[in-house]
Amino acid sequence: MKILLVHNFYGSDAPSGENEVFKAEKNLLEDNGHDVEVYIRNSDEIRNKGLFGVLRGALSVIWNPFSKFLIQKKIREFKPDVVHIHNTFPLISPSIFYASNKKIPIVLTVHNYRLLCAAGIPMRNNAVCTQCIDKKSILPALKYKCYRKNRLATLPIALNIAFHRKIGTWKTKVDAFIVLSDFQKNKLSVGGINPSKIHVKPNFYAGTPPIIPYNIRSDYAIFVGRLSDEKGIKTLINAWVKWGEDAPELRIVGDGPLNSNLQLLAKNFNIKFLGQVSFDHAQFQISRSKLLILPSECYEGFPMVIREAFALGTPVAVSNLGPLPTIVKDNENGVIFEPWQSDSLLNVVKHIWNSPDKLSILSKGARASFENLYNEKANYISLMDIYKKAMK
Repeated sequence: MKILLVHNFYGSDAPSGENEVFKAEKNLLEDNGHDVEVYIRNSDEIRNKGLFGVLRGALSVIWNPFSKFLIQKKIREFKPDVVHIHNTFPLISPSIFYASNKKIPIVLTVHNYRLLCAAGIPMRNNAVCTQCIDKKSILPALKYKCYRKNRLATLPIALNIAFHRKIGTWKTKVDAFIVLSDFQKNKLSVGGINPSKIHVKPNFYAGTPPIIPYNIRSDYAIFVGRLSDEKGIKTLINAWVKWGEDAPELRIVGDGPLNSNLQLLAKNFNIKFLGQVSFDHAQFQISRSKLLILPSECYEGFPMVIREAFALGTPVAVSNLGPLPTIVKDNENGVIFEPWQSDSLLNVVKHIWNSPDKLSILSKGARASFENLYNEKANYISLMDIYKKAMK
């Protein structure tokens, strides 16, 4: 099969799970013998170019005729059986969905909520907000300045949502939508996407990593992610502070706008900040930990770090929000606590931490989840099935 993959990479200064998924799926398709061609752009093209870069990005969001022309050229020359698009924001734009007059199946992986929500993550003032999705309107986004808390910056993204809803891009130009969870499928359906075209395919972990035996792992829990409000990192640190001197070591991997404040808050407690590290080193840290904690306070897609923990046999503690409690099964491959509540996080994690035999069982459950659901073979079979449905 000949497959044209399309993706707008986010800037190099902002590590992105979407970028990693694109590269992993490209490798998966090539490893299974498919002929793959790519069309990619990179947000670094507009970074550090001042006002010109900002204007260029804003003008590209709604309709970029140059992208449409280049995709038309790719299609004529490569003659793909399927065009699989990941991210078009900000430089590529949805104009490419109109690039071919021929009936070539178009598949779109929806990594976030930007088709319907200007913020990309349905969150406002550190709380979940789905007004634009529920009302099928861009007015709340403009009212609350949802993109970077700036109405001017929000305007082109909001207009993009309204324009492509009006001309029916998502109704007529996409044959199959790939989402990462049933929860995400439901939200997109509420926002007006045809549920019969939406297919659930979670992220996967490439390869089969060895497992560190649980009884020789180090006594620490770990958080891996961006140090920002929506990730719930403040709630996690507050729980550890309440736990006090009896708390096990907590290792924080990642960087973000809250870094300095969190380090001040965590001072004199058993919390270690490792900063931004390489993928391999993050895997090293997860594989030797006894519990990964993901206290997200926003609607996630499918956090890459969960599939990594499962592959490495590390159980996961997550907040009871969005798709997380459908990915992490309580007392099977991890545990669940209430979002925004440090006391709930503390009680749940403290209870399981003081039950090492139970943690060991959850470790086996985490690995079983990987082997049954989140490995390369299962993901490839699912992807091929979606392609076939799109071709009908």
